[in-house]
Amino acid sequence: MQLSAGQAEPGKISVLLEILFLLTILSVAPAIVLTMTSFTRIIVVFHFLRQAMGTQQMPPNQILASLAIFMTCVIMMPVGKAVYNDAIKPYTEEKIGFQQALDSAQKPVRAFLFKHTREKDLSIFYSITGEPRPENKEQVPTILLVAAYTISELKTGFTIGFLIYIPFLILDMVVASILLSMGMMMLPPVMISLPFKILLFILVDGWSLLVGSLVNTFQ
Repeated sequence: MQLSAGQAEPGKISVLLEILFLLTILSVAPAIVLTMTSFTRIIVVFHFLRQAMGTQQMPPNQILASLAIFMTCVIMMPVGKAVYNDAIKPYTEEKIGFQQALDSAQKPVRAFLFKHTREKDLSIFYSITGEPRPENKEQVPTILLVAAYTISELKTGFTIGFLIYIPFLILDMVVASILLSMGMMMLPPVMISLPFKILLFILVDGWSLLVGSLVNTFQ
């Protein structure tokens, strides 16, 4: 029995819906990278570091963003491997269906988000939406979890940035007090403290120390 011209096979409709879903995912991929990975914390800390050193646009934004992306790939590699082995590979081999693959892909991602999300931040969004409080983690909607994770990452990034600011701020105050005692009030303290900040950062091997510490915060 043939289908009429106005009808379509359910299998073809399902494939079209899957393609539409994948295209939607690709269109929002930048937002997913920014809000569901370690990128937010890293880029916030990098910008705090640049402001604390007072180097203006050095390193450039492109360099900082590129380094943050590569660090994000390294940190998220275990999650990516789990998603590939549990969801993408079985789905491409037609061992599981699309919905099962989607559920399997969410498990390692949600586990990562829960690990770095504060319960207080998650409760804020439950208060905003008026949703009933969940009895377990499985009942937490992914969209609320992502929103709470982003807030938690911003808070963590600002906390680390504050700690980075302190030694450079102390150096600025010392240079300013020395210039004031010498009567050189017209000379901007930033011009004198900047070389010392760069020297201090080089002597402590700042980039290796900062990158290693950031990666360890996700372990």
